[in-house]
Amino acid sequence: MKSRITLPLTIMNFMQFFVWGAWMMTLGSYGFGEKGWTGYEFGLVFSTMGFASLIMPTLFGILADKWNAKYVYAILHLLFGVTMCFLPFIPTATTFFWVLLVAMCFYMPTLALNNSIGFEVLKMNGKNPTQDFPPIRVFGTIGFIAAMWLTNLATKKGLLFEDPSISYSFYIAAIGAVCLAFFSFAVLPSINKKENACAQKRSLVDKLGLRAFVLFKQKKMAIFFIFSLLLGGALQLTNAYGDSFLQDNSVFPQGGLINKFSTIILSISQISETLFILAIPFFLRKFGIKKVMLISMLAWALRFGLLGISGNSMFGFGLVILSCIVYGMAFDFFNISGALFVEQNTDSKIQSSAQGVFMLMTNGIGAVMGNLIAGWAIGKWFTLADGMLLWKHIWIAFAAYSLVIAVLFMLVFKYKHEPAKITQNA
Repeated sequence: MKSRITLPLTIMNFMQFFVWGAWMMTLGSYGFGEKGWTGYEFGLVFSTMGFASLIMPTLFGILADKWNAKYVYAILHLLFGVTMCFLPFIPTATTFFWVLLVAMCFYMPTLALNNSIGFEVLKMNGKNPTQDFPPIRVFGTIGFIAAMWLTNLATKKGLLFEDPSISYSFYIAAIGAVCLAFFSFAVLPSINKKENACAQKRSLVDKLGLRAFVLFKQKKMAIFFIFSLLLGGALQLTNAYGDSFLQDNSVFPQGGLINKFSTIILSISQISETLFILAIPFFLRKFGIKKVMLISMLAWALRFGLLGISGNSMFGFGLVILSCIVYGMAFDFFNISGALFVEQNTDSKIQSSAQGVFMLMTNGIGAVMGNLIAGWAIGKWFTLADGMLLWKHIWIAFAAYSLVIAVLFMLVFKYKHEPAKITQNA
């Protein structure tokens, strides 16, 4: 009985992140290497995920509440897959931005729907989502890693194809999304709606999660959300530029180990992510949320700094690997600890909305601002006349930014660590 419940959810989570990992990590190499985009053009293109996260998840969440969630989920993935097929034929960065934005408006809502469907199916079958969903969600990260490996093999010369193109990654994502859509239609169980009178009377303000913005009246929460926005600007930078860096022939010669297996090497970051998730309960009990989040910010500075001093040598290769390991701590410690901080410091009536504000600050506004500003800065200060990128300066600038945020957070954010309270919630 348990396998009949968990297996479909496991496949859903695997494919949900497979179709994301298939193209996101190589988008920079595609833009800078195959298309010759400027830093600002690429920053604009990569910001589509942030723009789509501003409002689309909420709107489709409302639709999923009114209709059968699995059908909304399936149709969104089908539309996402179809849209991705157009990307390889688009010549200009401006047009590419608009088409990818449409694709992201279809994809980004499925991240929340993936979780809500999983939670509801588990509860319908008498399971505890808090206990039973994390082992299922881990397969999402495994799917992301599997897609990175497949894309690496399919887009690097001499591995699977003699004359490959990074645009193959869009087709891999499209095929995976269409398969997931049909799987959702055919296999995922329907969600039983149990609307009550109170739910039906909810205002549009409540449905859009706007009620949670009252939290900005609290100094502690306002400061927390501001720092979430500031650090959110750095969370996707290595995903945006990491593969481009390792693919740059001026840094790592073409055909070398790092250059040829760049995406597989970067997948160590996701492997590290799965391991550091297990360490979070210990660190929270030992140090408290403020110190854990501070460790995350310092880890981001270290992640960028290690890439900045790496190079084409065995020592440089070791620094790249170390930076990938540090990524797990940097990403997980902030995202999960931040979500727990919101959970512990908000009223139960606006829990979901408060988490939505946290995601809006990090993956929405923060990601958009971070990508646009980073792209503009790279184009203005870190690109030579011949188009060559000054990678060392780029990474050191990112590291300096993260370090400044960490120091300010340490000085401004006030929080009292209460180990007993964390133990009770664990």
